[in-house]
Amino acid sequence: MPGPVLDGGTSADVGILHEHLWTGATVITAVRTVASAAVAAWGAVEGSLTLLVVALGIYWVGDILDGTWARLRRCETRIGAVLDIFSDRFNAGAFYVGLAWLQPDLAPAIFTYLAEFMVVDTFLSLAFLAWPIRSPNYFYVVDRTIWRWNWSKPAKAVNSALFAVLLLATGWMWVGLVIALCLLALKCWSMARLLRIGLPVPGPVPTHVG
Repeated sequence: MPGPVLDGGTSADVGILHEHLWTGATVITAVRTVASAAVAAWGAVEGSLTLLVVALGIYWVGDILDGTWARLRRCETRIGAVLDIFSDRFNAGAFYVGLAWLQPDLAPAIFTYLAEFMVVDTFLSLAFLAWPIRSPNYFYVVDRTIWRWNWSKPAKAVNSALFAVLLLATGWMWVGLVIALCLLALKCWSMARLLRIGLPVPGPVPTHVG
């Protein structure tokens, strides 16, 4: 099944620019990834929930900063988007595994959330590579509904922050589990819609004789 026709997908606003690995944004991504993971490891060793929360804060602030830098300095790249996606998973995993280590009663909710975020959401987030857009933030040119529920600003805030904030604020495993299951259902629905749309099939790889 052919993929959808992009609405402006190759315009200057959403199309692919020159690809460079080391930009200001990817440097910020690298720094916040290492810093957040180091603090999370320190928190796990010390048994400190405060340090784990600091690690989560470094991850969130750094994630906002690298994206803002990339947009303002017009250095968004597909390489940077992929690096950001995997770095997010690493930082989230470091925090949540540390939290499960300190508070094992929260483990059912935590590992349900990690299954949603590190497996289903990763697949969805990397699907943008099938189209000529720079990151999932521009997925509205492919399907506005999927974008609205996954990568619009309200959706990203809910998807990344709601679970952690309520779990930390209440300490109730069942609250976290319900939120994680709702997010998992949303991501599975988004994946099903994506598969109905169909990812475009690339053309044959050109061969060169000589």
